[in-house]
Amino acid sequence: MKQKALSALLYLIALMPFWLIFKVSDLFYYILYYIVRYRKNVIFDNLRNSFPEKSEEEIRAIAKKFYRFFPDLILECLKFKRISKDEVSRRLTLVDEHELTRHLDQNKTVIAATAHYANWEYGIHGLSTITDAPTLIVYKPLNNKTVDQVYNQVRTRFGAVMVPMKQIVRHLVKLRGKPSVSVFVADQAPTYSDSDYFLQFLNQETLVYTGLERISKMTNGPIVYCHIGRKEKRGYYFCKFTTLIEDPSAYSDKEITHIYNAFTENIIREEPQYWLWSHKRWKRKRRK
Repeated sequence: MKQKALSALLYLIALMPFWLIFKVSDLFYYILYYIVRYRKNVIFDNLRNSFPEKSEEEIRAIAKKFYRFFPDLILECLKFKRISKDEVSRRLTLVDEHELTRHLDQNKTVIAATAHYANWEYGIHGLSTITDAPTLIVYKPLNNKTVDQVYNQVRTRFGAVMVPMKQIVRHLVKLRGKPSVSVFVADQAPTYSDSDYFLQFLNQETLVYTGLERISKMTNGPIVYCHIGRKEKRGYYFCKFTTLIEDPSAYSDKEITHIYNAFTENIIREEPQYWLWSHKRWKRKRRK
């Protein structure tokens, strides 16, 4: 019964026009920041530790901007359940998409790397407006099955396939010799069983995924970074494609992992309010 009620609510949100979504988002901002104080300690601690050079006033300003953007992100993602490909094209400006298509034209396995920044889901849907090549979204299934199902529906709307990280090799073997895109949102916190590699990220020792590097070296597939950014007008974004790694075999062990994280950090530092600060990114420390 609860799941049916939730499905009905999500369906109604997906039917809302964007102007109404943003009105609702404004209300949620007030509730999350001033009343519920959603994950306030996590968000402020993450910001303080990432930017020790900033004053408390500057930290508070970034946090407020994040809280204002966060409801937009959630509601926009739910809107994707009903959004058309034409609407995606209208709201997402693609920049240097040839950096992706030139590799596909050579029948390569392209590794599309991005982060939990701005509305990364727009970037995933934007790929469907560029190419008909198979698009695999590499992910770790969520513990909450209902939320996991919702996000699977959102992300596969235009033909992409959700592939658990443990199954990606099997899928890529089947696509060998054919053009394909494998999407990695690789900035989340891995478990100790997923990775044991730490590096400096946003001023902190950080446990990071190395799967992006392993898969690129296994397939010798170029890594194209998809930088999703928010435009000045609300609800509009851009996606800039940059070839981060042309030939993975030319790089030493863990070098690609460092390059990806450094590139992501530079983007975050430019406009920090659009990264997912509510995530407990640094909850896992180096084991003694």
